[in-house]
Amino acid sequence: MTDGKDVAVSSNTVSSDSPPLSETGDRNGETSASKPSGLTYARRGEEVDDATVAQGVDGFDAERMRDRALLTAEEEKRLMRRVDWRIMTVCSLLFLLKNLDSDNISNARIMNKGTDMNIMTQLKMTSDEYNLLTVLYYIPYIVFEAPSNLLLKKFSPSTWQSRIMISWGIALLCHVPVNNKGASMLPDSCSAEAGMFPGVILQLSYWYRPDEMSVRLLYFYILGNLSGVFSGLLAFAFDTVSGARGLSGWQYLFLFEGLVTVVFGVVVKFILPDCKHELTNIPIQNSSPSSKPACPQRPRAAEEDFNIKEIVQALKDRRLWLFTLIWATFTVGTSGVRFYQPTVIANLGFTTIARAQLLNLPISLLSTLVIGATGYFADNGRLPRPVYPLGVFVVVMACYGVLVAYPSNGAVYAATLVGNAFTSAFFPLMWPWRVQTTARATGSAFSIGFVNSYGQIGGAIGPQIFKSKYAPRYRTSFASAMGLVGLCTLTTLATWWVTRKTEADTRRLKRARVRAEREGLTVLDDVVDRDLKQGNSSSDDRV
Repeated sequence: MTDGKDVAVSSNTVSSDSPPLSETGDRNGETSASKPSGLTYARRGEEVDDATVAQGVDGFDAERMRDRALLTAEEEKRLMRRVDWRIMTVCSLLFLLKNLDSDNISNARIMNKGTDMNIMTQLKMTSDEYNLLTVLYYIPYIVFEAPSNLLLKKFSPSTWQSRIMISWGIALLCHVPVNNKGASMLPDSCSAEAGMFPGVILQLSYWYRPDEMSVRLLYFYILGNLSGVFSGLLAFAFDTVSGARGLSGWQYLFLFEGLVTVVFGVVVKFILPDCKHELTNIPIQNSSPSSKPACPQRPRAAEEDFNIKEIVQALKDRRLWLFTLIWATFTVGTSGVRFYQPTVIANLGFTTIARAQLLNLPISLLSTLVIGATGYFADNGRLPRPVYPLGVFVVVMACYGVLVAYPSNGAVYAATLVGNAFTSAFFPLMWPWRVQTTARATGSAFSIGFVNSYGQIGGAIGPQIFKSKYAPRYRTSFASAMGLVGLCTLTTLATWWVTRKTEADTRRLKRARVRAEREGLTVLDDVVDRDLKQGNSSSDDRV
């Protein structure tokens, strides 16, 4: 960075640290560089010269940002719309199918309840034994998600995600012929979808800057959250045809989802971009075709190989462990509630079991609205991002308090509705914050996979809180869940303090880029690690 003196610049770039032209004024064709913002700007559609880079740009990566600086604002929007259409659509459908899988395990539990066609009756399982299935379901997540991300880096995203989907579709189909509880545990213990979700987050981190992730994850989670609507409708539909051709409703449910997953897995191989040159056929003014950006956030050539040192650095970073603890405490505190949501609603006695499935639909619809509202406000960068998940925790704990008190059936349903809706908003609010503190290809792959992997402990432990001895109101279970969310709140406050500088810099860059776009400029800087290291940091310090 320069020392704060005014600097005259050429017509094709704006000097280091000058704010948009409307803020500094223009003096005979030269721009003042009083450096109040600490950022470096360049005019859009023109090449960034070496003199500007030589001044020292925070986090500047010539391979990535010079290409993006060549684009006018309209060209960049067109490029990112193309990226969004290809990347976000496919990844959102992957997430939708993943959520359908976990939702259907919960819904299958109460399909044809009280009849010989119920899954627990046919497999001769107790309530606690059915809970054990969730442990087996999540163990592969805990063990394989971090290694899976490293393999996704070695292979292509389309190949690896296609492999995951086909494998897990086959595992779903293997549920259909099982006729005893021992056989039912085998497909769950071999759950093949481990690695899908962290792989998606890793791929998004290559295509989008941290300040661009929030709104994309907003769309991602909104579509993925609609799984609750689809799973409820599917459970209702297959519940009504139970017994046709000798199959129970739950068998039709797994058969349908397994076939859809396998077919889509084959399609993914051909439609998911691999961060190469598939999306770059957009004319760029004042530049040759060879200057078109390939992948805005792709790993540099030097990062394409596996680097064990980056994994060691990530493991030494206390932020990795803090974020992992946030994920683990929140998922343990909320996964059981989500898993037992259909059962709790069915036990309220409002209506028949089949129609009780439909009472889950408003929860999914409200979740979509809450995700959209919280994501919109978090994306504008005015308030620190941790404020929003902290608000989610307060609402969730208040709702769990109602579930413990159990004043009435209506109040319990309303608390379940609101509590699970706000629970869904946690993840799209947290992932952009987590991604801000990762860097380099191997380090990002490992850190994202590690946090999501051990965050899945909640999926295994959470339902175990809801033992059958606490039925039907599960007061002890909800009280335990509330305490875990309280612990998560304290951990989040500590993590906010540790990451406060990087978080503030990300919001500052977000606001600066919005202002610069109105002036036909682009910001060359990126976030650097100022949380754990002082002095001369670089973008490569982030792990």
